[in-house]
Order: sequence, then structure tokens, then C-alpha cells
Amino acid sequence: MVYASSPDPRTRARESAKIVVAGGLGTGKTTLVGAVSEIPPVNTEAWMTQAARTVDPLAGSDEKTTTTVAMDFGRLTLARDLVLYLFGTPGQPRFWPMWDDLCRGASGAVVLVDTRRLEVSFPAVNYFENDSDVPFIVAINLFDGVATHPVEEVREALRLPAEVPLTTCDARDRVSVARVLTETLRHTLDITARGRRSDALSTP
Repeated sequence: MVYASSPDPRTRARESAKIVVAGGLGTGKTTLVGAVSEIPPVNTEAWMTQAARTVDPLAGSDEKTTTTVAMDFGRLTLARDLVLYLFGTPGQPRFWPMWDDLCRGASGAVVLVDTRRLEVSFPAVNYFENDSDVPFIVAINLFDGVATHPVEEVREALRLPAEVPLTTCDARDRVSVARVLTETLRHTLDITARGRRSDALSTP
């Protein structure tokens, strides 16, 4: 009897996945991509002028001096045979039409929220719930390193369905971000598996 040998992991073909990082203005998307990218992240940051502040108000934060006007891009080798390509969306409402293009071909998405300004995250959650078929999770960015609200209170405030994972992360921390990206992929795989089971059960 002949047994096929296992493929050498060193020669295994690499798979890639596209992950979108979305959220409102100032929720930490650029920071998240930069924290985890193994290449110098590509971003389209522009200085926030006084005129721009009247168009893209960032209540409660005078420290933000730049803003993303197109997208952020980074890359992370999550495993020997898996590479993630990260695309951060611009948060300003006038750039929302770009989201469809950025989400095309994505395996999953992370919606980053700031509990200090939860209202800026509603449009992103609404987009992935109603206008996109990309599986998504929601991650609470711990700006001060601690949770200011219980996770379930945030879920209720966002009116987030039970089937959408809600977690926390520190967008500045590489390990924390990698964990969130892993959860995003796991959620996509779970949805795919459920879809296959459903198709199998409905087949005569």
C-alpha cells in the first residue's frame, strides 16, 4: 500500500485574504494598520485645516491633526501560508462612496469604534449590516488601555445583532490587533461553513 506524503509546509502555496478596517473619523483605523503592518504602511493622511474641521468635525479631540482622505494599506503574514492585506477606509462622510470599491473582494471587515464618540460608528455598522455582504466584526478601541463601558452595553447601544462578534482591542498594540484580525477570519469561516451546511440540507 502506498501512502501519499504530506506536502512540505515550506513549499505550500500561500493564500491571501483582504481585510477592510472601517469606522468613523478618528476611531484609530490608521493606527491599527500601522501597528500590525510588516511593511511601511501606505496612507493618504492630509493635514486637517481649519476649513476641513468645519466639514469633518471631530468632537472632543483637538489632538488629531491629520485625516485619511483615501485609504490606508498594510500587509501582515499571519501564518506561513497566509498573508493578509489590510485596507483602511476614510471615515469622513464625503468619502463613503469609496467604501464599495475598497470592500470589493474582501474576506472580512473590522469596524473600529470609540466609545467616547459612539455615534460616529453607526454609519459603518449600518453599511456592513445593510449595504455589504462582507462578514464583519466590531472592535472597541481601548484608547486609554481600559474599557470605559461593558461590552454588552456597547452592543446594545449599537443595536448590534447577537451573531456579529463584538470584542476589544488596543489599536496601538500589534498582538492585540493580530488577535482581532484572526477573529475576523474565524467569523468569515464560520459563516461560510454555515452556508455550506444550509446548502447541503436544502439539496434534494
